[in-house]
Amino acid sequence: MAILNLPAVVMAGRGTFPYDTGLVYAGLAMKVVSLVVEGLEQAQKAGLFDWLHEEDADVVCLQDTRCSEYTLKGDVYFPENYSPYFLDDFENPKRNGVAIYCKKLPKAIMTGLGFADFDSRGLYIQADYPNISVGSLLIPSGQAGDEAMNTKLKFLEQLGQHLQKVKNKRRDFIICGGWELIGQSIDAEEAGNRTDIPGFSSIEQAWLQELYQNGYCDAFRSINVSSEEFTWWPEGDDAGALRSDTHITSLSLEGRVDSAVINTDDAFSSHAPVIIEYDVDL
Repeated sequence: MAILNLPAVVMAGRGTFPYDTGLVYAGLAMKVVSLVVEGLEQAQKAGLFDWLHEEDADVVCLQDTRCSEYTLKGDVYFPENYSPYFLDDFENPKRNGVAIYCKKLPKAIMTGLGFADFDSRGLYIQADYPNISVGSLLIPSGQAGDEAMNTKLKFLEQLGQHLQKVKNKRRDFIICGGWELIGQSIDAEEAGNRTDIPGFSSIEQAWLQELYQNGYCDAFRSINVSSEEFTWWPEGDDAGALRSDTHITSLSLEGRVDSAVINTDDAFSSHAPVIIEYDVDL
């Protein structure tokens, strides 16, 4: 895990406080967009950055970028009104990778989670502001057999420990991305036929429920309680859609979600953007 202190920004102290942060916000909306792009360069060709310009989000979290920052050619990847930060897969930049685009300069950027077996894979990057941290997360899918599933479960175990540890900090967290977990039956078409595949296993379900019982919430579901909306579709098949992408936040933000939308009008990958506005002032 690495933390980059940014120029002209002072790093605040981080002590241990009770979970109820008691933070007071100014009532201004903060828009956060999250999208699994399945390759940043191909998403750019599909019009991603034109759409982001129109969307005018405060923070943009991208996952599965499949590229190295240093091979990106063209100003389109580096919009003037954003500060972009990337974490590539060190061993193979053509897989994994996360990025975060910040309109307001954060006070620090954290790359990785301090997981020795995973930080080199480009799975997490976080922007820290005075009262809130926004993270871009890509969880291993576990789709490629038993070994891949065991890798996913190992990552989830360490992630759960990390989230339990940081929940008592005097700050709120918004963690966006490809969670590769299905929380409820309404989050999947034909959910009853999938109980033995990654994302639906009893171990993963128990992990997610424990997370929700220990200080976190699904921001999309906080105001879209019963709607059947999805963020991913199988290639060439309308059936089998999932809502596997979301923002999971500190429970203290549950009542600060002003709107939560899945944009199915624009296609940049097989995943749809998740757009959530929070009653939070950066």
